[in-house]
Amino acid sequence: MLGVAEAVETVLAAVAPLDVAAVHLEDALGRFAARDVTSSLAIPPWDNSSMDGYAVRASDVAAGAKLRVAATIRAGGLAERALEPGEAMKIMTGAPVPAGADTVIRIEDTGEKDGVVTINDARDTGRNVRRRAEDIAEGQLVVARGTRLLAPHIGVLASIGMSRVPVHAMPLVAILSTGDELVRVEDLAGAQAGRSIVSSNSYSLAALVRESGGVPVDNGLIADDPAALREALEEASDTDLVITSGGISVGEFDHTRAVIEAMGGEIVFWKVRMRPGANIAFGSVNGTPWLGLPGNPVSALIGGELFIRPMLRKMSGALRLYPRPVTAIAAEPFKGSESMTQLIRGILTRAENGELHARSTGPQGSGILSSMAAANALLVVPAGRAIDLGEIVTALPLDPDAHLTERFELHA
Repeated sequence: MLGVAEAVETVLAAVAPLDVAAVHLEDALGRFAARDVTSSLAIPPWDNSSMDGYAVRASDVAAGAKLRVAATIRAGGLAERALEPGEAMKIMTGAPVPAGADTVIRIEDTGEKDGVVTINDARDTGRNVRRRAEDIAEGQLVVARGTRLLAPHIGVLASIGMSRVPVHAMPLVAILSTGDELVRVEDLAGAQAGRSIVSSNSYSLAALVRESGGVPVDNGLIADDPAALREALEEASDTDLVITSGGISVGEFDHTRAVIEAMGGEIVFWKVRMRPGANIAFGSVNGTPWLGLPGNPVSALIGGELFIRPMLRKMSGALRLYPRPVTAIAAEPFKGSESMTQLIRGILTRAENGELHARSTGPQGSGILSSMAAANALLVVPAGRAIDLGEIVTALPLDPDAHLTERFELHA
């Protein structure tokens, strides 16, 4: 039985970034850049004005100075000649600054009459000119490989004229939920009558796959029947990852291991020293990586957090794959296990003095799915020890909102 870290490393070593494709800029949001992107342009491409005002020479600027207005330069236009001493050119924001000018006086500091502008305030001397390439130089790296493309990156790529962006393919992930008792959410009547259970894993795992940059492929609810499971696994062979939930214990109707072995698949490991979620398996079937998760909804989601998210991030081209651990002060004692790493659904809160505190969400049964919805972290209790009240506990954040605040503040 592998430890948690060893199991995660084993799974990640078995997958690689998917093929690279160039997608339209509009479709690149949230994807990971597959290559370094450098600019073939200088941004801005010329010295330009950051104000509506008058382009002048600093040597001509003094409060009360009067300068002849030689031209007007609109955004998108060009000056027909250089600026001569004693002249000004009216200029719009973004318009190219004429040769000879090194200052733009904002329009509210001037007054124009009969083709002559009077400088009423010289505070802008030597200012308000955005220099060529002050944003991006030709040949400059603008997006590094592995960067998740967010709105600012999309804007930068647009500014350098990149209409198509190299990204890795989005992983296709087959999701199979096994169990005779399972029904779709639409079939609620049976669950209300106590005859069946709504397959929450089908929905939560699909959502986790989408959140992680993958494309879920619903391969259905599979009866506890070896032939049905084999057929579903065969149908999933054209995906990039196969996930099964349920059927990996040692019960009479747990057929997953036998079916995968009968199909010539590989079993790399079958259990992990973690609780909940010890019954997690990994291998391949029909040459496709396969992750077997427990049927218990909490165990399945914790397995998804530890294994599926980093797998899909790596396959999508990300370089940073794991949540950054944080430390917190235990607001209650946490029991441990002699042989298992305990992963406690927890809530991190920050006290007024800045300290981070951790408490559990309450009862920790592997079927209490609401505890996962309430958690913003997994609290780690290493095998062979416990965490006492007031001790430091390591936490793996689950929810990026856990680090947000309800009130806008500029200073910590």
